[in-house]
Amino acid sequence: MDKFLEYIKNQNLSVDDEKLADRLDELDELSSIKEEFYFPVTRDIASDLSKVKSEDLEKPVIYLTGNSLGLQPKEIEKQLVGSYLKDWRKYGVEGHHHGDHPFLHIDEEIQESLSKIVGALPSEVCPMNSLSTNIHVLMANFYKPTQTRHKIIIEYGAFPSDLYVTESQIRHHSFKPETSLIKIKPRDGEYTLRTEDIINVLREHGDSVAIVMLSGIQYFTGQFFEIKKITDVGHEIGAIVGWDLAHAAGNVELSLHDWDVDFACWCTYKYLNSGPGCIAGVFVHSKHTQSFNLSTDSRLLGWFGNKLSNRFQKEKEFYAEEGALGFRMSNPSVADCTALRASLSVFEKAGGVKKLAQKSKIITGYMEYLLTHKLKTTDVLIITPSDSNQRGSQLSLLIKGIKAAQLKINLTNSGVICDVRDPDVIRVAPTPLYTSFNDVKNFIQKLNDNM
Repeated sequence: MDKFLEYIKNQNLSVDDEKLADRLDELDELSSIKEEFYFPVTRDIASDLSKVKSEDLEKPVIYLTGNSLGLQPKEIEKQLVGSYLKDWRKYGVEGHHHGDHPFLHIDEEIQESLSKIVGALPSEVCPMNSLSTNIHVLMANFYKPTQTRHKIIIEYGAFPSDLYVTESQIRHHSFKPETSLIKIKPRDGEYTLRTEDIINVLREHGDSVAIVMLSGIQYFTGQFFEIKKITDVGHEIGAIVGWDLAHAAGNVELSLHDWDVDFACWCTYKYLNSGPGCIAGVFVHSKHTQSFNLSTDSRLLGWFGNKLSNRFQKEKEFYAEEGALGFRMSNPSVADCTALRASLSVFEKAGGVKKLAQKSKIITGYMEYLLTHKLKTTDVLIITPSDSNQRGSQLSLLIKGIKAAQLKINLTNSGVICDVRDPDVIRVAPTPLYTSFNDVKNFIQKLNDNM
């Protein structure tokens, strides 16, 4: 909560002020961005309406699950109806070349906006496929195991998208996960990984490591790993370093190009708010795409990754499009790209990731302060790092005294949406695009009422 306390000191505010949340909302330059989103109302999400006061039925919920599925930006509806459906209706197949957003280049339009989210060159990023598919696609290119260098390093308790893909890639190459998949565990009694321990594991396995594949932000604990430092050590031992940024993209500041990351993948329906199951994103560092040789390149080829001049020609030899575009399998969903383009426009309206990350540190610190100072129970333990540089806008709460699943139900009936991770953790994410300081204050009050 360091950034929060520093901020209120600089603003001459007091933590004891009963109207602190009001004053923080008044100072919040991003407060109006909340109006860009649709919110569920309590009537539609409560599991037991008899427990909801009649005056609360139509109230918008306090939405703290942007780390799982972001809210719907109003701009998406406008763009899908006013652009995508209109052009499809008006032009039919000729929509590939006509209209404000021709279908043929729909994904290329998004490259610049997407590059700002992850700190990359526009040519290094591309919207395509889904997260797990993209991990497979990129590992097909980068995972080249030998009898001596075949190990993949992930964190223990990684999200299944990483676990199953790495296990299957290892088996695909006739190795065994029992000997080729290294999982880094926290120390006994701890919930998060120390960077020094990650580095020690990398150096311990040294030249037997083919790929380091960690999460940018660990989905369960909310820990933001030191990507640059870990990437540097991975390269020192001769490994390729890739990152799953599902919970990091749009949540924290990233500099993938400058950090020399080899590849990365992310979904866009969490902090990027593009919609459930929407198209995902990839990053491939430009150092890996400076030249293309079909006889030595190991990527999986798809027709839409081919140069446009060859793409629609019979029996033309494949020659990869520049940068990340050359890893595309097939033509992207125009509806998905339209939704993503619209959602990214909200980020630009808010001033970009840097500005959002600044608010994130303050509002997440405010939530942490209230949890540690205003909660009437000791049955809640924050397992997310307290250092604002080691997390984004998520706090994972270890719940005692009541089943976490039951607490979630109670909170839902009180107009709060959060999520549960078995067996006893509730994750709450005060996403800066649409969470106010009063939302945080009211959440703590409702948590007190329901513990």
